Amino acid sequence: MVDAALPGTEQELVDAAVDELLTGIDPRSADPKDFFGAQFDAGLANVSFPVGRGGLGLPAPLQRRVDEQLRAAGAKSPVMRNPLGVGMGLPLLITHGTAEQQDRFLRRCFTGAEIWCQLFSEPGAGSDVASLSTRAVRQPDGGWRVDGQKVWSSLAHKASVGMLLARCDPNSPKHEGLLVLLVDMTAPGVTVRPLREITGEAVFNEVFFSSVDVPDDRRIGAPGEGWQVARTILTNERVMLSGAGAGTGPDVVGGSRIEKLIDRAHANGSWKDPLVRDELVRRFVEGQLIRQTNIRSRQRGTRGLPPLHGAVTKLSQGLYNRRLQATALRVEGPAATAWKSADGAGTASGYLRAQANTIEGGTPEMLRNTIGERLLGLPRDEGPARNTPWSQLRKN
Repeated sequence: MVDAALPGTEQELVDAAVDELLTGIDPRSADPKDFFGAQFDAGLANVSFPVGRGGLGLPAPLQRRVDEQLRAAGAKSPVMRNPLGVGMGLPLLITHGTAEQQDRFLRRCFTGAEIWCQLFSEPGAGSDVASLSTRAVRQPDGGWRVDGQKVWSSLAHKASVGMLLARCDPNSPKHEGLLVLLVDMTAPGVTVRPLREITGEAVFNEVFFSSVDVPDDRRIGAPGEGWQVARTILTNERVMLSGAGAGTGPDVVGGSRIEKLIDRAHANGSWKDPLVRDELVRRFVEGQLIRQTNIRSRQRGTRGLPPLHGAVTKLSQGLYNRRLQATALRVEGPAATAWKSADGAGTASGYLRAQANTIEGGTPEMLRNTIGERLLGLPRDEGPARNTPWSQLRKN
């Protein structure tokens, strides 16, 4: 597919790099980690990254072209292997990391040699994550000692690197006294406990830090600037969860293609029910709207315009997936009570899991506030003055 908004020479350069990569290693037979390493070295991890850092220094929209060609050749997605690392950690390192940190973490993150997790939410700081209490105290050797608790940390039980947001100055306003550290999840004092979900799985975790020492060379950004760094992570999280990020197929919305559900309705006869047909048509239209909005957001980048705010598509995607899974229950009828159907589909588990889509990455209420304040210019909610020290704020 040719994108008229991009110069032909840049597309040709990318196509040549992809051809050379696929000539040297077959993604269908190679170990995924080896292929991802070769992809990184070829500058095709993200073509917008600098040369030598997994990229080619080219416009970001060209990465979609790379992903489509690699997917057609049978390559797996690095996002599926290390979703938080590739989706959030790589942009974090490119935007805020030092040259040494990029050399240390970028390639291993992309290949999945090190799995990453996010350590933001706390029992008393969910939607208002900037009110967090986990402390990072500077030590005589220049490093940091961390104490506190995090919760709802996806993949923390498998991760070796955690993106930790902690408070380094309790006497500053809550958004100003923060810092971000890349924590070694195997360090002494780190305890990970799985949280059993309604689906029976345990993807989320609570994480406890008891006098955990973190070297200063694992700090991302300056002390006190953690909120600006965290916003980079949060923005990319919403883009990833909205389906607008790299590594997501162009037809995937709500976790799967609506066409699969329509085919299922034809196969089991539920398509004959006019109420089922009405729901399926509504889901199809909603899915198309989200896809087209994601495409429009990406194309804005090709014209030098800022992409649409991730909160818009994240809000739409979370609500849509809950409705989509409810429609799947109607399509399946009584068979939906089976945890796994004969073809391996998990309608019941999918419906239960979808309830988390409007919590992870920001609740609808929080996202609507973000859209209202940052995109529409509406006044902020009433609350304490923004310059009030965190130590003087009322705690949950």
